[in-house]
Amino acid sequence: MGSTSRSRGADHCRKLTGALQPSSGGRLPSLSRQRGRRRLENVTRLGDTRVRTGSLEIAPPLHEFIAVEALPGTGVQIDEFWSALESILTDLGPRNAALLAHRDELQTQIDDWHRAARADGRGHDGDAYANFLRDIGYLRYMDSAVTATTTNVDPEIAEVAGPQLVVPVDNARYALNAANARWGSLYDALYGTDVLSEADGCSRGDAYNPVRGDRVVAAGREFLDTHFGLDSASHAWATDYLVQDGSLRVRSGDGTVSALLRPEQFVGYTGAADAPASILLRKNGLHCELRIDADHPVGRRDHAGIFDIRLESALTAIMDFEDSVSAVDADDKVAVYRNWLGLMRGTLETTFVRDGRTVNRSLHGDRSFIGPDGSRITLPGRSLMLVRNVGHHLTTDMVTLDGEPVYETMVDAMVTALCALHDLRGMGRVDGRPTRNSASGSVYIVKPKLHGPDEVALACDLLSRVETALGLVQRT
Repeated sequence: MGSTSRSRGADHCRKLTGALQPSSGGRLPSLSRQRGRRRLENVTRLGDTRVRTGSLEIAPPLHEFIAVEALPGTGVQIDEFWSALESILTDLGPRNAALLAHRDELQTQIDDWHRAARADGRGHDGDAYANFLRDIGYLRYMDSAVTATTTNVDPEIAEVAGPQLVVPVDNARYALNAANARWGSLYDALYGTDVLSEADGCSRGDAYNPVRGDRVVAAGREFLDTHFGLDSASHAWATDYLVQDGSLRVRSGDGTVSALLRPEQFVGYTGAADAPASILLRKNGLHCELRIDADHPVGRRDHAGIFDIRLESALTAIMDFEDSVSAVDADDKVAVYRNWLGLMRGTLETTFVRDGRTVNRSLHGDRSFIGPDGSRITLPGRSLMLVRNVGHHLTTDMVTLDGEPVYETMVDAMVTALCALHDLRGMGRVDGRPTRNSASGSVYIVKPKLHGPDEVALACDLLSRVETALGLVQRT
């Protein structure tokens, strides 16, 4: 398991690896929704309000969601799931409570220090404050550097730098927008923002402004020259893009033919080699696609028929259960879990009305290209999705242990990882085709607002217990 700090607070990301333990034999039972419903008969209902299993009492909406929607196909039995959660809550709940109490103790000492400094009329002394924080154990230093390694990490996490979105997963439309933000239009970004000045007749306005459009195209060519330069011409002079002998060739208006200064930047195309519909380029692990159609309204105004330049944009997206979401009861929380499950299965959809017309939104499929050698290339059509659980300080009564509310982050860890098993088991489908969130077979859980190494250690132990409960190999 790897832990990576994020710039937004003290978030930490831990990876659950998705390989089956040898004891499973790799065989996964097929579980129907009907079988899930029958399982509800094996528990005790407390009137019309709670479902009892062991020492847990569970809100019916959550219990039914787990049994009917989340468990089938994962190979995890319902009694095993709730028993594991009860064990986790019993063992780790008191430890979390002690750590939260220590948080309060530290904060009280910090508040007292500032009050005393104000009462004495002292200005802020950074060195004295740092020494104080070390004295009370708020700041702790390692004796030596620590290196953490893990396996099966997707390149979006381990190798390639790019934008990351954070989106409330309770809003299906926003969640889908974020997941689909892997590829974005450079032309749209230039036209619709203040990156380009609106002076000299280049205002955005309500209707399409061809003057601004020409400025966008010129800026797009400058982008290509900067990052995918040609050996003897400018992309601004291009009239044709074609593929010859596995290499990209660019014909200019005077008939001369150029190649890329770095030929290895050409990685694929669609359509015919002598009249491609798109050209795929790559720099620093990020892809750029030239989309070509001389009949397109924008392409008709372009000497080379380019109507857009699409960039690989938001490589990752955090589906947020925390700050951006307000799930106050079991029904709210199940709606959040259901959207996350839909993202993992590829089934999440939504419909809304915009400008008087109905818009249907779903996950984008993967993208296929022809490689320079004629082989098939498939690129992700969606951002790699992480899930952020709530912080360690929140409790919930959608599950109670011995009649008391439990720490919501522990429920989140079990349920979000369970939903992600649908991705690990290859059950995801987009446009009727198999699809994966993590090509490496991993789950990425973001743990927010951890205060110090002891809380990080608890988070690691929690997710290790989740791995054991769900039959996943440890990567710690």
